[in-house]
Formats: sequence, structure tokens, C-alpha cells
Amino acid sequence: MNHTQHEKKAVILLSGGLDSATVVAMAKAQGYACYTMSFDYGQRHRAELDAAARVARDLGVIQHKVIGLDLDGMGGSALTDTSIDVPETLGEGIPVTYVPARNTVFLSLALGWAEVLEARDIFIGVNAVDYSGYPDCRPEFIEAFERLANLATKAGVEGNGFTIQAPLQNMSKADIVKAGVALGVDYGLTVSCYQADDQGQACGKCDSCRLRAEGFAAAGVSDPTRYF
Repeated sequence: MNHTQHEKKAVILLSGGLDSATVVAMAKAQGYACYTMSFDYGQRHRAELDAAARVARDLGVIQHKVIGLDLDGMGGSALTDTSIDVPETLGEGIPVTYVPARNTVFLSLALGWAEVLEARDIFIGVNAVDYSGYPDCRPEFIEAFERLANLATKAGVEGNGFTIQAPLQNMSKADIVKAGVALGVDYGLTVSCYQADDQGQACGKCDSCRLRAEGFAAAGVSDPTRYF
């Protein structure tokens, strides 16, 4: 299959979770040639990388790239530092599962690949409704990064600017599940749990598990999640 210069390309951040899988399906439905990027950043829930590869295959992306990063070298998050417990109750303020600078770093690398591919659109599955308290999931952050993307790149300076697309921004988890089901997403391939085991089985107790389970229940869709 030949891909022409004029093809509408998108780089999509794909974690292997429910939200990002839905975003890939949405971009594909909009006619984008999809290029997905995942990160092996030292996260304790490494099973999500296998999930990302499965989703990419299932949704027929053109290329799936996994970038290695040593964010656990910095620590500071329950997702990268095994000495910090993943919380099982929602506390006040920004949770310990926040990974310092994660979406800023991820979007920066997606931006680099987009420039190389001559893709104009970068998709990210952040969500402000089931807002988990992460500063880098807010609409203000996405808008600010888009400005940065167009200042920081040769493409932006030459007038071929980038758009950061966050289609789930204002959707509830139930709405996301319904949209994905309508687009044929197989959620059984995805892993959302912050402490999933190597087989991708979920704990059922962390914030991410609870939001996911509530989303399926509210959407009236049976939850394919496997729990340990």
C-alpha cells in the first residue's frame, strides 16, 4: 500500500488503556493514517505495553513505535517507584500516581515523530471530566503545548503548524466506552490498572480500575477486564 505525501497522517499516544485505544479508533474513523507511539518509561504496569501492541495490531495502524525512557530514574511517582504504594482510595489534591512531566515529555516526542512523518495532528487521550487531579490532563495544558509545538518546530515556523487533538477531553468514561464500542474497539485487549500483573490482570481497587469499572457500568456495557 503506497502512502502519498498528501495523506492525512496522525501520531497518536497509545498507552494500551481504554482511553487511548478509543482515540486511535476515532482518528481512524476520521480518515487519518494512524501512527501510534508508546513509552517504556519504567512503569510498574508494564503489561500496558503488550496491550498497546495488541490494540495497534487490532486497529490496523501503519506503524507502532515504542520509545524507552528512564522516568523511574527520577522516581517521584507510585507508577514508577515501587517503594510508593498505589493508593486504593481517592485522596485530596494531586495523587501520588502523578508522574512528573509525563505528558509534556510524551507529547514532545510525539511532536518530533510527527514532524519527521509530516503529520499535522497529534492525538492524546487526556480527559478532564473524570479528571484524576493530574495537571497535565487539563485543557489549558493542551492549548499551551499546541502553542509550544508551533513555536518549537521547523514545520511550525514554516507555516505547517500542528494541532494537538484531545477528543475525549469533555467526555465521561461512560461516553468514551459507548463511542469506542460503536467504533468496534475490543476493550478486552486493553489494560488500565496501575498495578496490573504481567498477564495484564487488574487489581480492581486503584483509581484507574474504579473509573474503568464505573464507565462500563454506566454505559451498560459488560466489562471485559480480567482481575487477579
